[in-house]
Amino acid sequence: MSGYGQPPNYGNYGQPNYQQGYNPNQYGQQPGQPAQPAQPAYGHQQQQQPAYGGYTQAPPAQAFGAAPYGQPQQPNPDAELWSWFQAVDRDKTGKITVTELQAALTNANWTSFNAETCRLMIAMFDTDHNGTISFDEFRGLWRYVQEWRQVFNKFDTDRTGVINAQELGIAVSQMGFRLSSQFVNLIIARFDPQSRRGLKMDMFIQVCVLLKQLTDAFRNRDTQQAGTIRIGYEDFMSMVVLNKP
Repeated sequence: MSGYGQPPNYGNYGQPNYQQGYNPNQYGQQPGQPAQPAQPAYGHQQQQQPAYGGYTQAPPAQAFGAAPYGQPQQPNPDAELWSWFQAVDRDKTGKITVTELQAALTNANWTSFNAETCRLMIAMFDTDHNGTISFDEFRGLWRYVQEWRQVFNKFDTDRTGVINAQELGIAVSQMGFRLSSQFVNLIIARFDPQSRRGLKMDMFIQVCVLLKQLTDAFRNRDTQQAGTIRIGYEDFMSMVVLNKP
């Protein structure tokens, strides 16, 4: 029986949740491993991993009233974030566009984020669907990016600033995806336009979100949870177009 990975609950935005381990036995017995992956966790040990697509909530912010006597008052993170938002909002409209976000986000090698990744993230957090991000929407997006950065750093074990095929296989497996090594290599080839044999952070985010979206679309059609589906031509084309990065 052909199988596909079932990532743990992604939460609202397909974020990883580094607290729950993944159950790789739910969707499809892997003959091998990644896209909503299925390799054994490091050393075959169940590790406390982020439930892919459900990043753990950041610790609740402390109340910012008067600090306890004798202790300095903590800085207000919203004030710092607001300053950063204003710096990114170059045209001072109170909204951040894809172009502005792209100019503000960098990979480990200081290259700007891919425009498609920025567009994808803005679409996730743009609750009023106007194609831009307000400050309230930006709070969630910024937290999302920082959490993804932690995930990326966790799996970039050789600290090269890119996720290579081996690291990607481990990452997607621990996120709950079951994909073969051949498919992992295909992902690298497709999303590594500069042929660095690895994914920078922006493309890593894009790949993981795309895997989640496609797996959701497949699962919705796999009513028997058999790991295989019969799909019409137009339905297939719609699935591809709607999930195109």
